Amino acid sequence: MALAQPVPFPRIVRDPRIHGSEPVVRGTRVPVRAILVAWREYRDVPTLLEAYPRLTEDDIGQALGYYEAHRQELDELIQAQLADD
Repeated sequence: MALAQPVPFPRIVRDPRIHGSEPVVRGTRVPVRAILVAWREYRDVPTLLEAYPRLTEDDIGQALGYYEAHRQELDELIQAQLADD
């Protein structure tokens, strides 16, 4: 019997009812994409926690780690969002 592999980003989920299955922080509607855009702007965890008070430092860390593991997909989501604005 194979052992279950740990989920590397357990706080990051996809739900077809939330942002069309875009990755979000579990228990919130905050997309990883939004956290990344804010991180690029501020590069400061306390500022992000102020902007997103429902998040924790761990949530932000996992969102940034998720981005590193899924860079191309998230860069495409960010570009699509910018094109819509």
